[in-house]
Amino acid sequence: MHRRAFLAVAAGMVLIAGLEGSASPTPPPGFLGAFHWTMDDPRFGGFSGIEVSENGRNIIVLSDRGAYTTGQITRDEAGRIASISAKPVRPLQGADGTPLKPGLSDSEGIAWAADGSVYVSFEGPARVLHYPKLGGPPKDLPSPRDFKAMQKNSALEALAIDAAGTLYTLPERSGAEDKPFPVYLFKGGKWDKRLQIPRDGGYLPVGADFDPDGRFYLLERNFRGLAGFSSRLRRFSLGPKGFDKGETLLETPVGLYDNLEGVSIWRDAARHLTATMVSDDNFNFFLRTQIVEYQLPD
Repeated sequence: MHRRAFLAVAAGMVLIAGLEGSASPTPPPGFLGAFHWTMDDPRFGGFSGIEVSENGRNIIVLSDRGAYTTGQITRDEAGRIASISAKPVRPLQGADGTPLKPGLSDSEGIAWAADGSVYVSFEGPARVLHYPKLGGPPKDLPSPRDFKAMQKNSALEALAIDAAGTLYTLPERSGAEDKPFPVYLFKGGKWDKRLQIPRDGGYLPVGADFDPDGRFYLLERNFRGLAGFSSRLRRFSLGPKGFDKGETLLETPVGLYDNLEGVSIWRDAARHLTATMVSDDNFNFFLRTQIVEYQLPD
């Protein structure tokens, strides 16, 4: 976690330097709201993954310290978040029914399956666990040889599941700035590495999801030193030959939000496509847990 500690300290220096008093950057088009979420719970924070139900009211939020919480969102007449009521943050269990041990609990990506079960991806060691029921023990998915070679703090950040139940995951780093990100599919009990997504600029993957129409979304983060973070959301269509070149739907100004790491795509009652994102506060007082929402173009 050394890299994340550095990111958090550097981001904190922005506030210490007094940049918080400067003019706030303007949100990109489609901005719906940014909700500052707090909770009196020692495990609250470090959120790296989020799933939102089809009605936009039920959530599962994943911490990068091997923990999770579930809750309900209350929205105002305009559909913006008014409050969040969540259960206490609970540790994820290991196969033996006890909380995941230190060194095995760096949970990063989450995928909520149609049958109600949940998949979680980890950075160290890189692997994916299947939880038939959150709060219970998981089932280990087989891990390909490639997972063992991934950087400990740059492994399986993003995880998504499509309507057919196929899992998609990719590491935070590809190995070189001109090298595409490999995308691993899990289907029929086996992993397949035939897909890839082009790497573009200094952005790195931190979250992924599918929309109700079967399109793939990738949330990416770019750390700009003392200036803070910027985030980008790209959308890809998947065909017989793989992902298309994609399109950038959203790119936030540097410093507008904290460290956005998780994303969930859903449609509201008016059928508007919505992206809900959560920020990782790294358990530091100078970073915030934010739930940020944007309406996306179809």
